[in-house]
Amino acid sequence: MFLCNHKRFRYFHFHRLLFLALLTLSGTILIKHMFNPCTIEDLQNPVDNARKQYCRRELYGFLRLRPQAQGELNCSKIISGDSDAIKQGLETNAASKGKYIPLNEKDFVNITSDCTNFKEVRKYVTLPMSKEEENFPIAYSMVVHTKIDMFERLLRAIYAPQNIYCVHVDEKSTEQFKAAVRAIASCFDNVFVASKLVKVVYASWSRVQADFNCMEDLLQSKVQWRYLLNTCGTDFPLKTNAEIVRVLKTLNGKNTMESESPTEFKRKRWEHRYEVGDHISETKTKKSPPPITSPMFTGNAYIVVSRDFVEYIFKDPQAQNLIDWAKDTYSPDEHLWATLNRMPGVPGSSPYNNKYQMSDMNSLARMVKWSYDEGEVNKGAPYPPCTGIHRRAVCVYGTGDLSWILKQHHLLANKFDPEVDDVAIHCLEEYLRHRTVFYM
Repeated sequence: MFLCNHKRFRYFHFHRLLFLALLTLSGTILIKHMFNPCTIEDLQNPVDNARKQYCRRELYGFLRLRPQAQGELNCSKIISGDSDAIKQGLETNAASKGKYIPLNEKDFVNITSDCTNFKEVRKYVTLPMSKEEENFPIAYSMVVHTKIDMFERLLRAIYAPQNIYCVHVDEKSTEQFKAAVRAIASCFDNVFVASKLVKVVYASWSRVQADFNCMEDLLQSKVQWRYLLNTCGTDFPLKTNAEIVRVLKTLNGKNTMESESPTEFKRKRWEHRYEVGDHISETKTKKSPPPITSPMFTGNAYIVVSRDFVEYIFKDPQAQNLIDWAKDTYSPDEHLWATLNRMPGVPGSSPYNNKYQMSDMNSLARMVKWSYDEGEVNKGAPYPPCTGIHRRAVCVYGTGDLSWILKQHHLLANKFDPEVDDVAIHCLEEYLRHRTVFYM
């Protein structure tokens, strides 16, 4: 049956699954009975294309994510940039402002009491969709603190059974949120909460420590993952798992992240020591110079790194010296990773020569629209204006942003928020699910 452990059941039989298919809340059956069962091989059949497409259509009928209460929205047209469809999406969002009622922590604790039911109703893909993906597991470090519905939708969007997922829950999150995350994780053998949790304070070392805690746990996993991607609760993927695997394979062991020479303004972030309480604050104590012979670089918190990179930074004395030195700097996530990735000898790194400068737009890790860089692309702006809202100068994407961001090469994008624009997330979910089934 489709939802069983793939190591015990080589074939997924839709007809078995159909008898067990649950009803949706509205009472509509998820999928009709099918007497001709399909196998994984049928989905990838290089000879019988008709059979392959037939089985994919049947699979998609079960796994399709249908937008709730979205009327006649046309996600395909929205993604293609159709102005009328985008206008309708924006109007739908405007009409639903203040009416968005997400699943809450109690809801997730309740529905995960039956994990089979949870995975069926929420339509998780619980078998590898291809041999290529099965043979290339990916690790994810997920740092979250609030909005349980958004976390679960992100997990579902990036979930594949051969991957491994560490979730770091902010220690200051509510007990209800922690309980809901643990409940969701308990339904999967390859999703777990980090063994050590820290209180994450904005712009402090704790943001890096959260990822380090997950990295240490992920290295202890039996899953021999090839690359690690880190995420936060407002991220969403722009590519399917299969597409991410193919991109990572082309990297051939190289890392990808923003890494550029620091401005004078950013150099000030490590001139003095910083103390952390509920907030981070600068002291008058000057810091010693960085304990490395190569230059410092700046970037952001989002990284795509090889397993060799992760193993190396926990063992190499020079990397450990830099890590210790960075702990009392301002926003170390925005210079530690960028610097490590330009240090000689670090696996997957690039030389510190200026020829290897890497902007956030040229790296693959994350698509972020900064308000101060938005403008007319045909007049030199890096990206068009945000159609959602701005938070801390970052675009929270709206319906009108989908067409442009899906043309970019980045693996994920930040930020999304269903309370700002749920149509954008619904359409992105449906787009990714369709590609997962039909473009393996």
